[in-house]
Amino acid sequence: MTREYQANLALYIDGSWRSGEGRDVHQVLNPATGEVLAELPLATAADLDEALAASAKGFALWRATDVNARAAVLHKAAALIRERAEHIATLLTMEQGKPLAEARTETLSCAAVFEYCAEEAKRSYGRIALRPAGQRAMVLKQPIGPVASLTPWNFPVSLMSKKVAAALATGCSVIAKPAEETPGSTSEIMRCIADAGIPAG
Repeated sequence: MTREYQANLALYIDGSWRSGEGRDVHQVLNPATGEVLAELPLATAADLDEALAASAKGFALWRATDVNARAAVLHKAAALIRERAEHIATLLTMEQGKPLAEARTETLSCAAVFEYCAEEAKRSYGRIALRPAGQRAMVLKQPIGPVASLTPWNFPVSLMSKKVAAALATGCSVIAKPAEETPGSTSEIMRCIADAGIPAG
């Protein structure tokens, strides 16, 4: 059966999808055939500036979001990844070249990562350390700020999910840059996160 590469390639910035509009493009190729699957819009300097500003705004909002609400978004993202796993796996196989069964396994592992991080968000424990002079030192774990996530082509959805889910669980905002070779599958993971209700930014 022949499958079509059905991916809407776009940049996700501050809660909206952007494509075209005079941006340079990168051709996404099927490594098995050399066929051009799609054209990926490339971020401009202005896009990056906007993403940085949005992530700073988003960080202030997301770090103040209750851990149970953060966990609910991550659980919803996991459910959407499971629901859309066949589509994501198909894109992954077409643009990366791994067998479809392996692509399905990789995609479903992403859902498990989001579920794990959702629960770990509730267990960000601090500690109190007693010092020799009877003093106490208190350690608090807090989100540090916007996180940059760069991921390679070989396990694109798995590696992106591990970085993004963990950062979101701890209350950080994220700027994720997937590999140009595998943008469709990673964009679909981002759509799951967006559709799960992550705030803009």
